[in-house]
Amino acid sequence: MKAIYRKYRREWSVLIALFVTIILFSILEPSYLSATNVATIITQSVTYGLMGIGMTCVVITGGIDLSVGSALALVACIGAQLAKAEVPIPIWVLICLGFGFLLGVFNGFLVGKLKLQAFIGTMGTMQIYRGIGYVITGGYPVLNVPRSYRNVFNFKLTSTITFSVVVFFLFAVVITFVLKKTKIGSYAYAVGGNEDAARLSGVRVERTKMLIYGIGMMGTTLAALIMISRLGTGDPSTGQGYELDAIAAAAIGGTSMAGGRGNIFGTVIGAVLFSALKVGLVVMGVDTFYQYIVTGVVIVIAAYIEIIQGTMLAKKSN
Repeated sequence: MKAIYRKYRREWSVLIALFVTIILFSILEPSYLSATNVATIITQSVTYGLMGIGMTCVVITGGIDLSVGSALALVACIGAQLAKAEVPIPIWVLICLGFGFLLGVFNGFLVGKLKLQAFIGTMGTMQIYRGIGYVITGGYPVLNVPRSYRNVFNFKLTSTITFSVVVFFLFAVVITFVLKKTKIGSYAYAVGGNEDAARLSGVRVERTKMLIYGIGMMGTTLAALIMISRLGTGDPSTGQGYELDAIAAAAIGGTSMAGGRGNIFGTVIGAVLFSALKVGLVVMGVDTFYQYIVTGVVIVIAAYIEIIQGTMLAKKSN
């Protein structure tokens, strides 16, 4: 039991923080734990979580992906157009997932093969993907997605919970398996821990980055499909700032921004905590401007805790 606690110490601390947040807001505002608010917390955490899981994969390699918000908008626009063209639903899903994967692979190509800094490379594709979204839609939202396509991810399992929640947790399980039980996952941790050492050990660093960026973008693609299901539209202006939410979910969940360390369980809890915090601030009537400040403070604190824990581990090992 102690070994499990030590191994997942940061994740347990995030889980405790989640419970403290829920208890605190419940005391300050009893309506916080209403069925509607709980459903809102879970629903919002799906988008943060799916994108955060993908971001976690990328950050583990020592990279970052600033293009995910723009990629979300682009995939949503293309997905909405395909739905209106009544492409068969299974093919519709596969095309969108494949397209999202290729967007991520292109990011990985820029970072891994062309040796661009991840920050610069994905900042460039952030603009490119957003621009393509505006071009293919003429700057207007794609409206009136057929109900049959919206029901793929948005049909209700209960009065408040939709199938998208199941997709979120299934994706978390799949990516956990990929990172923990496959070679590509081991290579991702190795590259993030020490890229030169990984290369000398025979790891194909460029290929690993391309695949991991592609796999990471799958989370954003699923988030885009779920957004289409919820709203019935594909809007080229959507997703602005979502890359920061994805990074926040990963950082709060204990993923090291330096690379080489992180896991999906922490990101899932981080996404729920992030969502619980935002909903709590709304319920308390906190002005939107102050919500940005509080969110930023939480991210800074989470990053600093990561530094403190890394320092403590280094001292113990010495």
